[in-house]
Amino acid sequence: MPRAALLSIHARVEGTRPSTWEDPSLVQVWGPRFSVYVVPARDHALFTLARMPEDDRGRQRAEDMAARIDGFLRGRRTTDNEVAAELGVHNALRYAAVTGTVLIRWEGARAPLVWTVPRPEIDPRAARRELARRYLHVFGPTTPQVFARWAGIGDAEARGAFDALSRTLTAVRTPIGDAWILSRDEPGFREPPGPPAAARLLPSGDAYYLLQGADRELLVPDAGRRAELWTSRVWPGAVLVEGEIVGTWRRAKAALSIQSWRQLSHAERDAVEAEAHSLPLPGVEGQITVHWEG
Repeated sequence: MPRAALLSIHARVEGTRPSTWEDPSLVQVWGPRFSVYVVPARDHALFTLARMPEDDRGRQRAEDMAARIDGFLRGRRTTDNEVAAELGVHNALRYAAVTGTVLIRWEGARAPLVWTVPRPEIDPRAARRELARRYLHVFGPTTPQVFARWAGIGDAEARGAFDALSRTLTAVRTPIGDAWILSRDEPGFREPPGPPAAARLLPSGDAYYLLQGADRELLVPDAGRRAELWTSRVWPGAVLVEGEIVGTWRRAKAALSIQSWRQLSHAERDAVEAEAHSLPLPGVEGQITVHWEG
């Protein structure tokens, strides 16, 4: 969601403002697994066209939907509800996203606006290869199978992307099995980690813990705590202290509640509260109040 994207940026970039997600260098798309993503405008093909199906049926379904949307809009912007009603479809609108010709604007509440743009001038396989490279850089060590699940593409397409990158990859062994990293990232894996931030409040779905299967066990060894973080419904945010997930958080307007998994020192609590007060939340009047639970 846009506001979650804003907080993800804030956790990594100094000077983030409530309007940062609206910067013209960013756009919104129905990205991997048709979730809403805020991505660099110049790279939106990597999160859309890269997921174009290889099979004729899937590709034709996407192309047909994109053509129908473009024919109805004719350069206009309107809500996805209006487009869906006119075309007699619902979520099937999102199939058009993989053509790279559909952008959206969603503020997290009302129906998103939809419009069409020219098709990106990049081959889908080249876009998929670049998406895989970036995934390896951010999430590696990883495997084609894990990349396929994240991107919402077929295993064959994911293996093809990794095969195309084979000369730039290094095989590694991890506590949960064999995997791959980008060869140029190897020095960074061998270097000792730098000092972690005192505290960060990561939003629901942040890339830091957007993990599946055994990867989750590495990040949060305790099964009970994993169930609290990766719930069956909307995930809470993750509380990070000195590089360790120590609890979860949720927010209702200006009230932020934190469920701590261990006893935090006064300095650690102060760091978390300072981070909470710095959150660039649009539309929130007054200072954030923090309520501790546990």
